[in-house]
Amino acid sequence: MDIGGQAVIEGVMMRNKEKYAVAVRLSNGKIKIAKEKSSIFPKWFNVFFLRGVVGLGYALYDGVRALIWSSNQNLGKEERLSTKEIVGTLGLSFLSAMVLFVGLPFFVARLIHSEGIWFNVFDGLFRTVLFLGYLVFISKMKDVRTLFQYHGAEHKTIYCYENKKELTVQNVRSFSRFHPRCGTSFLFLILLLSIIAFSFLSGPLWVKLAGRIMLMPVISGIGYELIKLSGKYGNNFFVKKVTAPGLWLQRITTKEPTDKQIEVGIASLKAVLK
Repeated sequence: MDIGGQAVIEGVMMRNKEKYAVAVRLSNGKIKIAKEKSSIFPKWFNVFFLRGVVGLGYALYDGVRALIWSSNQNLGKEERLSTKEIVGTLGLSFLSAMVLFVGLPFFVARLIHSEGIWFNVFDGLFRTVLFLGYLVFISKMKDVRTLFQYHGAEHKTIYCYENKKELTVQNVRSFSRFHPRCGTSFLFLILLLSIIAFSFLSGPLWVKLAGRIMLMPVISGIGYELIKLSGKYGNNFFVKKVTAPGLWLQRITTKEPTDKQIEVGIASLKAVLK
C-alpha cells in the first residue's frame, strides 16, 4: 500500500488512496487524531502526465484540509482561524511565490541580458539561488524548524513501514529522514525542469512571462511521473543521479525529530492503516 504524507502544525498527516489521518501533539502532551476520506479523482484522469496535474490538485486539497485542522488544535476558540482566513492566506502565499520565484527572476534576468540563451541561464540561475536562499532563511525560524522536524518524523515513519519493520520509536529513528518521493524533491525537480522548458519560450515580454505561468501545470505533470519512477526504481543509477539534488535539499527541509515527534508520526500512520 502506497503511503504519502506531510508535516502539519505540531503534527503529521499520513495518506493512502482511501483515507488520510492527521495526528497532532496538543499543548497538554496528548496526541489527537482525526481521520477523513481521501479525495479521489475520476479513473479517466489516471493516465500518464494528466494524473500528475490532477492528482497534485487533489493532494493539495487534502493537505490544506489537514493543515487547517492542525492549525486550530492548540488555539483557543477565540483564536482559531476560519477556513476562509486560512485559504485566503494560502492563496496569497501562492501568488507571492509566483511573483518571487517566477516574476522576479524573469525581470532581473531581463536587466542583465534581455535575449537569447544567456537570458534563460540568468533566469534559471537566479531562480535557483533565490529558492535555496529562501529555504535556508526560513529554516532558521523556530516554528519552521519544528515543522521540518515533523517532516523528518514523517519520512522516517514511512521508511520504517516500507521496510516492514514494527512501528516503534527505536525502529523508526534508525531510518533516514531523506525520502525520494518527498515534496521537496518534487519542487527541486520542477525547478530544474522549468529551466529547460522556459528556454524554449520566445517572443515579446508578455508572451515569455505568460508562457512561464501556463507551462507550470505541464512541468508539474512531468515532475510527478519522474518522482513516481524514482520511488519504483530507486536503485537505478540514472534515477539516483536525477533524485540526488532533491535528497540533498532535504538536509534543509527535514530535521532530526524528537522521540515525541516520532510518536506523532507513528500514531498518524497507524490510524491510516486501521
